[in-house]
Amino acid sequence: MEFLVRTIPATPSPFLLRRTRPTFICRSQSRRKHWLQPELMPNARRRKHDPDWTGGGYSLGVDLGNVRTGLALGMGLALPRPLTVLRMSGKELEVKLIELAQKEDADELIVGLPKSLDGTETPQSLKVRGFVRKLAVRAADNGLRVYLQDEHGTSKDALNYMIDIGVKKSARRVQSDAYSAVMVLERYFEMRGLGVELVLPDQPELRLKLQTRVQSKKEDDSWKDDGESGGNFFDLF
Repeated sequence: MEFLVRTIPATPSPFLLRRTRPTFICRSQSRRKHWLQPELMPNARRRKHDPDWTGGGYSLGVDLGNVRTGLALGMGLALPRPLTVLRMSGKELEVKLIELAQKEDADELIVGLPKSLDGTETPQSLKVRGFVRKLAVRAADNGLRVYLQDEHGTSKDALNYMIDIGVKKSARRVQSDAYSAVMVLERYFEMRGLGVELVLPDQPELRLKLQTRVQSKKEDDSWKDDGESGGNFFDLF
């Protein structure tokens, strides 16, 4: 099964965005050009170019690990908040991420992609990409978009942030994954969605289903307050 990985261009013309319905050229793994409709753009990018746009829900930040996966939630109006840590993998993790995104009114998942200091990808990057490709199929089937965000240095940023806000040393190891997800999400908002990769399944029917769901989503959705989490994971706060 092939998947399309699309990178949001860093410098679309604001003039074009105001004058026309914006579309963006992307390339699949087969090197063919594809057009990225605005409905598939990350929320942070759309809000930057259209301050009057009131659509979009929360963004769910995901810091994947071999044992634990940290999650954070935000909309870019304030610093994202650490949500929880999941201790599961594979299909079980895919299902739980979709379930949590829907519960928290998130319409996009921002997954951290490990990279080295010089920007090259690592063996861990391949593992993350492999998981995200499977996740993207399940997400598209539920009307959710999945993006990859460079997470280089976020673990160190998370540690510094926990120290700054007074998280006890004994609690940092337990909470570090969720705070790393906070840093991934904060970088995404700071960059206004520039450079993220949109990962879509290759099946045309799933891509169409995703775009249709996004277009039909009501812009006056009411967003939930912070809720309690349950299931096979533990709450941090």
